Amino acid sequence: MTSAVNAEISAIHRFGGGPVRLVALFFVSGIAALIYQVCWQRLLFVAFGVDIESVTIIVSSFMLGLGVGALLGGELSDRYPQRALPMFAAIELAIAAFGIVSPNLIHGAGVLAVRSPLPVIASVNFLLLLFPTMLMGATLPILVRHVMRLYQNVGVSIGLLYFANTLGAAFGAALSGMLVLYYFGLAATIYLAAFLNISVSAAVWFGLRARHV
Repeated sequence: MTSAVNAEISAIHRFGGGPVRLVALFFVSGIAALIYQVCWQRLLFVAFGVDIESVTIIVSSFMLGLGVGALLGGELSDRYPQRALPMFAAIELAIAAFGIVSPNLIHGAGVLAVRSPLPVIASVNFLLLLFPTMLMGATLPILVRHVMRLYQNVGVSIGLLYFANTLGAAFGAALSGMLVLYYFGLAATIYLAAFLNISVSAAVWFGLRARHV
């Protein structure tokens, strides 16, 4: 196990600073993703109520969106490998745009559908969360394809990016649940996540892309 870790670290050093910057940005993207999940769950609970059915619907819609997004992201990255970084930047910007409108969107959907039968509420939740979670799911295969194309190391490509995004997700869940929500409230916390997405998008578009990382 130690030799495998050392080999991975050596590969990172051979790659240089570009992938390290990309991994750091994917860490930030993971923070934003879990801030959204925590906040959207709370907004949906306010709109539709809290019970085992609503929790199941929300978690299932997140998992479905991430899975479908990963498939679509893999397909896009295979078709347009040279455009991986622009696609990633555009996806981060689209996630931010949805995040900014999501408080009003979820509230409005709740007002319209709160008294509807459970299948209708489930469908509304799925439709609300499917688009942004598909975007989130697409980011990993797109970045993996980009790093693999340049550095030809599938293990480091997947391992580092997945590790960074998962670590960022854990940090984002803790940050929102224990600190930011308490002091700033739901809407401001969501806007913070949107700001992180916009920052990642700008850094990729104007920084890493310009260096042809």
